[in-house]
Amino acid sequence: MAPLRVLVTQATGRVGKELVAHLNEARKNGREIYIRAAVRTASKADFVKGIGADEVVSFDYDKPETFMPALEGMTHLFSANPDPQADGHAQFCKTVGEYGKVQHAVRLSCFGADQNTASYNHDVHASMEGEKVPGMLRGYWRDEEVLLRVLPKSTTVIRANFFQGHILKSETENMDTHGFFKSPLGTTKNSFVSTNDLGEASAITLLEGVEKHGDKYYDLTGPVPQSMYDVAADLSKALGKPIEYKQQDIDEFTKDFGPQRRAFFEYLRNGFYTRCSPDFYNLTGRKPQAFYDYLTKPGKAGETGIADMWKAGMWAKGKNAMAGHEE
Repeated sequence: MAPLRVLVTQATGRVGKELVAHLNEARKNGREIYIRAAVRTASKADFVKGIGADEVVSFDYDKPETFMPALEGMTHLFSANPDPQADGHAQFCKTVGEYGKVQHAVRLSCFGADQNTASYNHDVHASMEGEKVPGMLRGYWRDEEVLLRVLPKSTTVIRANFFQGHILKSETENMDTHGFFKSPLGTTKNSFVSTNDLGEASAITLLEGVEKHGDKYYDLTGPVPQSMYDVAADLSKALGKPIEYKQQDIDEFTKDFGPQRRAFFEYLRNGFYTRCSPDFYNLTGRKPQAFYDYLTKPGKAGETGIADMWKAGMWAKGKNAMAGHEE
């Protein structure tokens, strides 16, 4: 098979690091692969080299001058960006088009506002009367669309459910100190997805090639819908101590994280993300990873879900991370 020269954006992120490790394993098994990891923080270079990157380059969506040097010599792309850096991602996609040598791109996204494989009406929220589809979801579709404009038939999109590791990142202090967590999701069951599965699926589509996976869209979920009470039971078992779930008022949640996050969480409260997709099985021949296994078993990059959940994330209480980035 043809050699791959892969640029991995967000290479130290939850999905990117798993992709790097899976590509490295494929190389050990005989595939000819060169892995260039794009990172914003130089201090993370040793980590990503340790899991298989051949090269680490400086890359920042707020610095367009880093785009072309990162792409130079690459034939394949893994595309991901933090939600607030959508404008930088759009500019990067223009550079991808100008570069003109990317044969296959895999884009990390989320289902719920897509227009090419579905016909979601962006003016109609699934459960909030008079509201639009959440701005975050419209943003995920926009992030797909700007890449599809330059690579319309040679892009694979991995559309994920809400990450298992994101469920309670902002509640780890409560769990450590008080033995409980709060969330507005209650008894509604959602099929939260393992970021380990997302990294593996991304690797498979790159390794199997654009001929098989170009212009394909895969919805990835967990293997079973879980309520917050189910999540508390898995956390208690994984941490070896009782963890209680406490219902959080949605207005309190809005004060903590802002209206954009609240509108998205309404889709987690109304059953929109309850279904379980067969797409991961169709790609791998296995069921998706369960939440308890995500928490307790190291991914290909060597980190358990518990370790990941206890790291800081962009969703901090009292900070609206999406302010000014709704559309």
